[in-house]
Amino acid sequence: MFKYTVSKKENQTVFKLEGDLDIEATEVIEEKMTEDLSEGNTDVVFDFQNIDFVDSSGIGLLITLVTDLKENNRNPVIIHVQEDVKFVFDLLELDKILGSDVLAFNS
Repeated sequence: MFKYTVSKKENQTVFKLEGDLDIEATEVIEEKMTEDLSEGNTDVVFDFQNIDFVDSSGIGLLITLVTDLKENNRNPVIIHVQEDVKFVFDLLELDKILGSDVLAFNS
């Protein structure tokens, strides 16, 4: 089951994600997280520490979210990516799609 928590700092909104980023998670994100993302003009951090699995629907949604944030002059970054998920990101060359500044594997 996917869930997330939101915390706000001075110039950042941090989304701590937990569970699988799959088709069920995309429904939660589209219904709830999108609203949280639209509030404010801060940079956005997606903490993947507790994400163990990402499927194609999760990747597609992630690309859409990052693209929308960048278009609105917000700086998204993905941190604490687990090795299995990092492997998928590397296979898909997600750093080339999202931008190397978005994927902070060593954070």
